[in-house]
Amino acid sequence: MTVSSELSSEAWFAELPDTLRAGLPALEEGYFRHVGTDEADCEVTAAELTFRAHLALALNRQPGQGAVRVHHPDDGSGLGAAVQIVTDDMPMLVDSVTALLTRMGGTVREVIHPIVTVERDAGGGLVAARPHFADRDRDGASATRESWIHLQLHRATSAELLDEIAAAVPGVISDVRQVSSDTDAIHALLHDLAAGLDRAGDAVETGEVDIAPSDCAKLLRWMAAGNFTVLGYARYRSEPGGSRPEPIPDSALGVLHPDTGTGFQVPIGTGVPRLLRMTQGLVPVTMQRAVYPFFIGVADLDSAGGFRGEHLFIGVFTVTALHENVLDIPVVGTRVRSAITGSGFDLDSFSGQAMLEVMQGFPRSELFACDAATLRRIAGAVLNVGLRRQVRLFLRVDPYGRFVAAMVYLPRDRYTTAVRLEMQDILVRELGGASIDYSARVSESELASVYFTIRLPGADSAEPVRISTAEDISESERLRIQNLLGEASRTWDDHLNDAVSASAVLDPRIVRRYCEAFPDGYKQDFTAERALADIDRLERLRPGSIDQHLYRVAGAPAGSWRFTLYIGGAGISLSQVLPVLQSLGVEVLDERPYRIRREADGDGGARERWIYDFGLLASPELLRAALDQDLDAELLEVAPGIRATAGTAPADGVRGRFTEAFDALWYGRAEADGLNELVLRAGLTWREVSVLRTYAKYLQQAGFPYSQVNIARVLHTYPDTARLFAQLFAARFCPDSHSAEHADELEARVRERIDQVVSLDADRILRAILGLIRATLRTNYYVTGTDGAARDFISVKVEPQAIAELPQPRPKYEIFVYSPRVEGVHLRFGAVARGGLRWSDRLEDFR
Repeated sequence: MTVSSELSSEAWFAELPDTLRAGLPALEEGYFRHVGTDEADCEVTAAELTFRAHLALALNRQPGQGAVRVHHPDDGSGLGAAVQIVTDDMPMLVDSVTALLTRMGGTVREVIHPIVTVERDAGGGLVAARPHFADRDRDGASATRESWIHLQLHRATSAELLDEIAAAVPGVISDVRQVSSDTDAIHALLHDLAAGLDRAGDAVETGEVDIAPSDCAKLLRWMAAGNFTVLGYARYRSEPGGSRPEPIPDSALGVLHPDTGTGFQVPIGTGVPRLLRMTQGLVPVTMQRAVYPFFIGVADLDSAGGFRGEHLFIGVFTVTALHENVLDIPVVGTRVRSAITGSGFDLDSFSGQAMLEVMQGFPRSELFACDAATLRRIAGAVLNVGLRRQVRLFLRVDPYGRFVAAMVYLPRDRYTTAVRLEMQDILVRELGGASIDYSARVSESELASVYFTIRLPGADSAEPVRISTAEDISESERLRIQNLLGEASRTWDDHLNDAVSASAVLDPRIVRRYCEAFPDGYKQDFTAERALADIDRLERLRPGSIDQHLYRVAGAPAGSWRFTLYIGGAGISLSQVLPVLQSLGVEVLDERPYRIRREADGDGGARERWIYDFGLLASPELLRAALDQDLDAELLEVAPGIRATAGTAPADGVRGRFTEAFDALWYGRAEADGLNELVLRAGLTWREVSVLRTYAKYLQQAGFPYSQVNIARVLHTYPDTARLFAQLFAARFCPDSHSAEHADELEARVRERIDQVVSLDADRILRAILGLIRATLRTNYYVTGTDGAARDFISVKVEPQAIAELPQPRPKYEIFVYSPRVEGVHLRFGAVARGGLRWSDRLEDFR
């Protein structure tokens, strides 16, 4: 009955008993009662087909057995990947099966789980069936209820996984049946133990100052009253001289029964006997929720009140217990009250209620594991965390050496997923853990709390590996790990506040405004120390002005630089920046723009600033040919700080030369062409490059056969000669360093270098530039205005008769003027000047 055509055939329908066929419409309606139309899986296109397949599975089943069928997408049933179950109705059944599928890696898309009241004949055949509705039905004692469970899986579930599911589901059903059949017996044991503790009274010497037998009895009754889902029980006997308690044969019930497949490693204490023990398991339960169970051990007392063993219960707290007021939980309530009064507070006082709120958020495992003194110490410390914005760590080593419990409290605004993941890495690394689990609690309180369970290596074995000692971790070690967690939780804003506190340059109020204005992308890309330096730059910007910063990140590949451009005012386009940077000889790889818009002081307006961070690449050839052989080391930025004077950098360094050249190009004081690459190759300033450009432009007007591109290429190839040209020009004309002897020495060095050149084209170009420098009589290059700034143009007076590249007839003097906006030449055929420069529309040849 697995093929869809067979299930839909009228012959199959006609073979059903009359009593069953008559109730099918009501049964089908009840089957889909809790399935919303918007929740139905799109793969199940025929609801009737799903129902009939499930009905076919339920036609024959013996009581006490489960019928399971796993459908494959290619089996012809039309159901896709699905699991169908028919079994006796039992608690925890649906949760157990879904938890199993999740652990195995299956993806459950939809769950249909009606409760059906059935009648079966002696052979297990289905005679009648109707849906059970708790809100309207009152089944008699003889009625049999069954759970019909349909789980629709993801359509891509593999055939191998489906086969594994088919083999594992019957075992889980069997375990649930075992637990269900033993639940009443376990509850009876809880009540019997409670009665025995009441009879023993306070005559029992427990050695525990905060647990009395009467309190323990109340706790057992509280557990049995629907606050603890018991899954198993076993009784252990301590033999005289024995090293480890042994289970009493035939005492195990539920999941601890030998016939179940849970495989729990039961923690049994070998130390001082205790009236009550509680610890958390490290293997998820195979039923109900996929959570770690709790082991609760109660002393087995003889008639004289002496310890002879232990009653061990395994289970999970119900939802009611997890949200119940801690004061209403036996044993725990006594400890909480003692902790509050021991701190000197009344329960109904402000401080008492504050401590109660803290302990209310404790994990239940910690409430049972910690005594009143420990609760008082932890709760008192947590109250100060919010006021001081600190991170506090509390550690507890499992008595059986299987895990370390860590409670971390931190300001709520600091808790993020990234912070939690980093904390997990720290705890696993520092405590030597094998794995870690967590639960987080973020409420309206100022604090967030995260509870970590760090499982130690070998925790699942019968003899787990302990951490270094049997005692708790030392206080110094705890403080060290706490400091690591505190640093991990610190936000970018916290680091910026620390940086401005240590600086005497910026007003903290201004920094706080920028902190709010910086976009998240900026905070992810840059450190707080870098932000402080950037704020200093941004504050000095005026509308329309710029600032720059060239640097290399430590560890970056050779030639991988970054260039930051600061804009005062509106943003710019990439096409405005690319030609400038490319003319300086670097390739632009990426761009990261950041818009900063913050409120201005006083006027209530907004100030807009932009930061553009570009990734640059200096080619290996440029790095090899550059006269400065370690450009990468010069640009390495270890700890950027606030400069004493914004907008300046050492002019003799590569960073200063580069940024000054960019500034000149940006404002049009220099021309964007290939000669600017000499800033990096030859170590020249942008104005020194402008001198060489002036001579190259003059050669163009003189009819020189080589283009500007060829001239630039030759100077790139021989950057040492380009630097000698700049030094020779300075020696001849700089008022502060003029020296005829030094000029003759430099000229000799230039000629010697040119003699070594192999290429005839390069030889002619270099000799032509040398000839122009020698033929230059005067220049305005070193003339400055009243403000100390150099002129916006360069003019040189040359003697044409000494220039071999000029055509005939040659004037007596020529004055060539160059700027990025104007070029011109004034020809003088006598000692006295006549006329002046005139406009020409022949841009390539205006002579």
